[in-house]
Amino acid sequence: MKTMVLAAGLGTRLRPLTNDRPKALVEIWGRTLLEITLARLRAFGIQQVVINVHHFADRVVEYLKANNNFGMDVEISREDVLLDTGGGLKKAAYFLRDGDEAFLLHNVDVISDIDLQRMVEFHWKRGGLATLAVQERKTSRYLLFDQESRLCGRRLERQNQTEMVRSVPNPHAFAFCGIHVISTCFLDMMGKEGVFSIMDPYLRLAGQGESIYAFRADEYYWHDLGKPENIRQAAEDIAQKKIVL
Repeated sequence: MKTMVLAAGLGTRLRPLTNDRPKALVEIWGRTLLEITLARLRAFGIQQVVINVHHFADRVVEYLKANNNFGMDVEISREDVLLDTGGGLKKAAYFLRDGDEAFLLHNVDVISDIDLQRMVEFHWKRGGLATLAVQERKTSRYLLFDQESRLCGRRLERQNQTEMVRSVPNPHAFAFCGIHVISTCFLDMMGKEGVFSIMDPYLRLAGQGESIYAFRADEYYWHDLGKPENIRQAAEDIAQKKIVL
């Protein structure tokens, strides 16, 4: 199974740690976020990965070369303009199409011990277009799912805005974990061009009857690494063995 690691962001929330490096090369316990992500994927059995880069792109390329790509087959997708998650995925589609019937999409700025094998098996069993790892926790952006765990909308807390693409009584609101299993056919169904969030085609297709499922990951450790204080908290969690790198 091939994987894409989303690592092109400016890392503005991580400043000053990203003043002289991309967020992918920010360190926890002497290991970069990119190394931690690739090691986790490699342990799952992933060998082929594409990484999108933009901010300090050459630093990422040089780092990978110096570490022999951590023993993986690595492709780089350079973005002259930040394309967001959807646009970035569409640009790298050439790499992902030539593979299995599904692939993983993983943010570089999250750390977790979510069982990827269970998640992939869940995806195959449900037969949906995509499977999204979610948890029941507080966030500023919720994804909404029906009683069968299928995507039906989203809620943006800061804007006090709810968008429903299907009429569902009492939808469940979950926080997204930045990890997807996506059927390869989705690449030809995205529709949009240029800069766009992957959530846009997800919601459009869910409204058209496609099944995009929630994989409940409440039992697993997960932490966002998008802010300096989150990096410090994750380091404490590692020290306390709440998660093992």
